[in-house]
Formats: sequence, structure tokens, C-alpha cells
Amino acid sequence: MPESKGRDKKAAAYTPPPKSRSAEPNPTWWAPAFVTLLIVGLLWIVVYYVTEYRYPVSALGPWNLGVGFALLMAGFIMTMRWR
Repeated sequence: MPESKGRDKKAAAYTPPPKSRSAEPNPTWWAPAFVTLLIVGLLWIVVYYVTEYRYPVSALGPWNLGVGFALLMAGFIMTMRWR
């Protein structure tokens, strides 16, 4: 019984799909960077409340909360891309 030549061509022509860029591992600095951002953001907000709104930067006033939450959000966004 003769074998099908179409099946041989298909097996020889197979190439694995290309790896997407999103599957690559993160650089080694990625995890320490987002952990640092999360901790600094949390500490910024805690210091602002504990010092009765005088520190970390008294000139910013209530915008200190914005800075703290921006740091937290940057760290949180980085966690979503971590592999």
C-alpha cells in the first residue's frame, strides 16, 4: 500500500509557532523594583498620617496622599506584568 505524500510534506514542513515577547521572563531588577515602590508608597502615606500632615513634604499638603497612591499604583501595575 503506498503512503500518502501529503502527510510526509506536512510533517517535514512543521515549524513551531514563534514565541511571543510577552512570554519572556522579566529582568532581575523587576521584582525588587515593584516591591520597593509598594513599600515606599505605603510608608509615604503612613508617615503623612502619623506626623499629622507635616511630612514627608509639607509643601505638598494633601497631595502627599496622591504621591503615595501613585507610588502604590506604579508598583501594583508592575506586579501584573511579572512572570
